[in-house]
Amino acid sequence: MKCKLLALALLLAGGATAQNPYIALQGATETVEGIRISQPRTILAVDITVECDRILTGPYARYAQKYLGVRAALADKTTWSLTGAQIALLDGATYLNATAPNAGTTQVQNYLDSQEEFQRLPSDKLDMTTPSLEDAARMAAERVFSLRRHRLELITGEAGENVFGEGLKAALAELDRQEQAYLELFFGKHVVTTSTRRYVVYPQSEKNQYIVCRFSPAAGLLPENDLSGDIVLLQIEPSGAPVAADLEAGPKETNVVTCRVADPSTCTVLSGGHEYARSVLPVFEFGRTINVALPRRK
Repeated sequence: MKCKLLALALLLAGGATAQNPYIALQGATETVEGIRISQPRTILAVDITVECDRILTGPYARYAQKYLGVRAALADKTTWSLTGAQIALLDGATYLNATAPNAGTTQVQNYLDSQEEFQRLPSDKLDMTTPSLEDAARMAAERVFSLRRHRLELITGEAGENVFGEGLKAALAELDRQEQAYLELFFGKHVVTTSTRRYVVYPQSEKNQYIVCRFSPAAGLLPENDLSGDIVLLQIEPSGAPVAADLEAGPKETNVVTCRVADPSTCTVLSGGHEYARSVLPVFEFGRTINVALPRRK
């Protein structure tokens, strides 16, 4: 029996797999450790990538045109978009330790210290009165123009002859940081976040379409039973390709083992009439079970 298993290992590692790499033992086989029962199956990992575009309104947005001459967004807005997908195989042995999806990224325009909090204006400790919102906006706009004048003076050399080199670079960077903090009070923040979520699909021989999840431009990725979003669909199209004739044992062969040959199926992720991913992967559920003849002992 050991010789038989060795011959089978050589068969699967040699020329047979060069013709069809998607083959696995099926049923009960005897090994050194004892009886091993195997049932080949395919596990698909579908990684869906979405982008969240958020606009956070600044507290002085309504006064941006009055004091800065530019209109600003007057209401918060969040928009989701489905940007891509990937399909890959997960085998049973590595399923729990499978590589996680790529880490998400965050891009922030007019970003200083916090993605959701705005810079506070420095208060005058000698003045106990609280300015109105419009007065505070006017003072912030005056500060913006003051910072721009100081920047121009540094660049043209009017601020003094002793500011140069790294000192000049640091001074300009600090002016930029302060100006950006004040401009955020008018124009708000624009935050774009990209994230990827993994869904696991177990193909079935009698089923070609699977609802992976749902997607909504207002809420992002949703559970598959949430009818408020569009369907994100995984479609599997078997090729029906025949097994190589020289791989399957003839009717007179007696020294055989049972194997399962996967079908090279086309897997596609669709949503809203758009295709986001397409891969040709071996799917055992749409394959065939065959007998493979072992080499004869000389």
